[in-house]
Amino acid sequence: MIQTKWKSPSNIALVKYWGKHGRQLPRNASISFTLHHCHTITEISIEEKKVDGQISIDFFFENKKQDQFKSKILSFLNSILSEMPFLVQFHWHIHSSNSFPHSAGIASSASSMSALMACICDLEKQLGFQKEGTDFLKRVSYFSRLASGSACRSVYPLAASWGQSNYLPLSSDEYASPFDADLHIDFHDFHDDVLIVSRNEKSVSSTVGHNLMHNNPFADIRYEQADLNMKLMLQALKSGDIEEFGRITEAEALMLHALMMTSSPSFVLMEPSSLEIIKKVQNFRKETSIPLYFTLDAGPNVHLLYPHSVEEKVNQFISAELSQHCDQNQVIRDFVGKGLEKL
Repeated sequence: MIQTKWKSPSNIALVKYWGKHGRQLPRNASISFTLHHCHTITEISIEEKKVDGQISIDFFFENKKQDQFKSKILSFLNSILSEMPFLVQFHWHIHSSNSFPHSAGIASSASSMSALMACICDLEKQLGFQKEGTDFLKRVSYFSRLASGSACRSVYPLAASWGQSNYLPLSSDEYASPFDADLHIDFHDFHDDVLIVSRNEKSVSSTVGHNLMHNNPFADIRYEQADLNMKLMLQALKSGDIEEFGRITEAEALMLHALMMTSSPSFVLMEPSSLEIIKKVQNFRKETSIPLYFTLDAGPNVHLLYPHSVEEKVNQFISAELSQHCDQNQVIRDFVGKGLEKL
């Protein structure tokens, strides 16, 4: 029996991708920080079986059989069968676990799908089905994108971009590109503390949210603004301009939620506690000049981004003022990480 085991992190988008077309292609370029503690570990073992044209898997999440996840993975694997025909030659035993609660509002699909594809691409290589000279990380990123758009960015350390951009010569809609070599040293130790406002499942799935952009009256304006924000964010990340980084990051988060509120049907994804946290962060920064900034994905939970040098003061502020707005006072502390790792 052949096996492999990989760990892949989640990521937090700074410039958001919202709206897609074709086969999981983004309407605008995005860039994200790769996280460290929030990760998925996936282990796959395979055994040969009678080739019957069908993909067969067992799927365990946190050591329990999960038929709902199994059906989603089967559907995805069947969608890439023409590119990975060897999938039908084996029975796949897949075991997956998260370092963070599945319903915590952190991008679990990003970490889980990139970990899954790292395992599959590794086994493809071990079995001799992968072409000589293949860029392994690019291949993992390509297939991760097909499973979950933002998953393609989790492959690379520190920071990664996704989507064709005039400001990134090697960028592509089909896979992410590493940005670690251009990232200013001041961002290498950035923190991301996730304030869990609600553990409830999102009121609208990301797939539905992306599709709502087709008829959103502000879609074209959004894509123009995203392009400008991408240009300015890349400059800030390269130069170490933390203030400009924070301004764009917060504007992107608020714009994402504004787009959901102006879609048809419309969705309000923040909770009252989300707004309380945001206002307190803004006031704290104004009063102390400490570079603490917020962002949100498509949900109510708030990510706090700040440099390591102010960790102690931010921790005191979170404990004194913010954790009371969290579900059971839960705060998940994380920081910029190293990307995909074979275990």
